[in-house]
Amino acid sequence: MILDLARIFLFPALMAFAAASDLFTMTIPNRVSLLLVGGFFALAGFSGMPLSEIAMHVGAGLTVLVVAFACFAFGWMGGGDAKVAAAAGLWFGFPPLAGYLIYASLFGGVLTLLILQFRQWPLPYPLLSQKWLLQLHHKDTGIPYGIALALGALVIYPETEWIKAVDLTRFIGH
Repeated sequence: MILDLARIFLFPALMAFAAASDLFTMTIPNRVSLLLVGGFFALAGFSGMPLSEIAMHVGAGLTVLVVAFACFAFGWMGGGDAKVAAAAGLWFGFPPLAGYLIYASLFGGVLTLLILQFRQWPLPYPLLSQKWLLQLHHKDTGIPYGIALALGALVIYPETEWIKAVDLTRFIGH
């Protein structure tokens, strides 16, 4: 039961926290990525995931890490976004990774367009006291891409082996 609860809530909660943190502070704390990596290895171990499958997940995470840090080096994404994307890649492994990246890219494009449009409008006076909103509205501020990464992850996660392994009858009764 505890293992099933961890499978259901750990990854989505950490991704949601990453999105909220990015929205309100324009940063994703390193501890989120570390908890995602540690949570993966803990759940993989307790779930009895074969070492060969763990290695494939690690390969997926490292692949995303290399690409995401190249994007970071070019100034296309933040370092926290790159680390969270890589940690999510670790959780997904190769079969679901492509879908995750496609969804995150699509959500990222929509998010970028929405924020760029938002930045064209003046903020109403009552919102001027909201520091996070002022920062988000500032034209020189980046895009909180952690939101798109989290949305892409939350769309794909229910289709992963993590959720397929959960005995939902324990939670909904017979």
